Amino acid sequence: MTTILLLLVSNIFMTFAWYGHLNFKEAALWKVILISWGIAFFEYCLMVPANRLGHGVFSAFQLKIIQEVITIFVFSGFSVFYLGEKLKWNYILGFILVLLAVYVVFKE
Repeated sequence: MTTILLLLVSNIFMTFAWYGHLNFKEAALWKVILISWGIAFFEYCLMVPANRLGHGVFSAFQLKIIQEVITIFVFSGFSVFYLGEKLKWNYILGFILVLLAVYVVFKE
């Protein structure tokens, strides 16, 4: 559970690092890059321990697919509530297909 929580929080930081600047297009690109790197530092401080703690409980492949699912959920909320974008049916279908990938990866 610690691994999942660390992955979740780290992904929130990374989503803001990668996409948070989209609401500030007037800001100079070099400033946006530096701020994004600063935010990403905290993502790494959480992601690395998450993977270190989780490996052994999960395989590296399983850790990656867990992280991708968390990314989709975090990004969906971020894009709807922060960026004001609409969640379309084809996005939802794509996410369902990724969840199917989770089933396949965890199937023995």
